[in-house]
Amino acid sequence: MGKKIDVASLEVIVGTLYPPPFDEPCVSRERIKLGDAAGLTQYGVNLMRLPPGAWSSQRHWQSRQDEFIYVLSGEVTLMTDAGAELLRAGDCAGFKAGDPNGHCLQNLSSADATVLEVGTRIAGDSATYSDIDMLAPGGVGYTHKNGTPYPKTPRRGAKS
Repeated sequence: MGKKIDVASLEVIVGTLYPPPFDEPCVSRERIKLGDAAGLTQYGVNLMRLPPGAWSSQRHWQSRQDEFIYVLSGEVTLMTDAGAELLRAGDCAGFKAGDPNGHCLQNLSSADATVLEVGTRIAGDSATYSDIDMLAPGGVGYTHKNGTPYPKTPRRGAKS
């Protein structure tokens, strides 16, 4: 059997598990887990589609996971501590584990954007959300920064 992945046959995961109101900018984002389809265990690879107005995530940074993104089509705005930076097809960026300069992508254009996301899979990784009162302490859901858990919520998403 070949190694080619039939992307069209894979599940499209729409939306987010973020608690309200932090879910709102991400409800129309779509991801296809290419790394899982290939059986990869050391790093994840996602094909992400951001319709106009959608965000990839809330601005965050990972404690142990390196992340890398490559813009395949369209344009996105990378938001970091330095402000907004426009990325177009062919542009890429990387985010080193432990660097507290939070990041997210926002599609501020009027057309879809497609981005390839790559991230290491490291046990004990956690995410800190720079602009909001939220942490993701590795596999436990979401908590306030003081450790109080947010109620678990189902994935919320809407096809655009």
